[in-house]
Amino acid sequence: MAAVVLVFSITTAMAAMERGFQAIDTARNLTTSAQIMEDEMERLRLENWAQLQALQDSGDTAVTIDSSLGPAAARFQCARVIRDLKPDMKEITLTTTWHGADGRLHTVSYLTRYGKNGLNDYYYTVH
Repeated sequence: MAAVVLVFSITTAMAAMERGFQAIDTARNLTTSAQIMEDEMERLRLENWAQLQALQDSGDTAVTIDSSLGPAAARFQCARVIRDLKPDMKEITLTTTWHGADGRLHTVSYLTRYGKNGLNDYYYTVH
């Protein structure tokens, strides 16, 4: 009976430890994806209205990931979509994706609105 209890205890502890490692991996990945998107938003804040329009017109959606984030950031892909909401406002959506330790595809989106007077109204969602 003691052996059964010992095996059950070890199995339960290993499962809990695995969930803990997955939680740490998820937190680390969310932090990295948030940093990637924040870096891109800081870069976009330096752009003027005409530069944003040119970026939108070019159709370029790829976001360059800063190499200073380390080799682990190479697993991430980030895309940018800029669209007109009204004549003096653009909506910018950044979406970062990666495969987690669990093998699933994870996605984080960051949405902001850029008026001719600057950035405002941002939303951050995780899927």
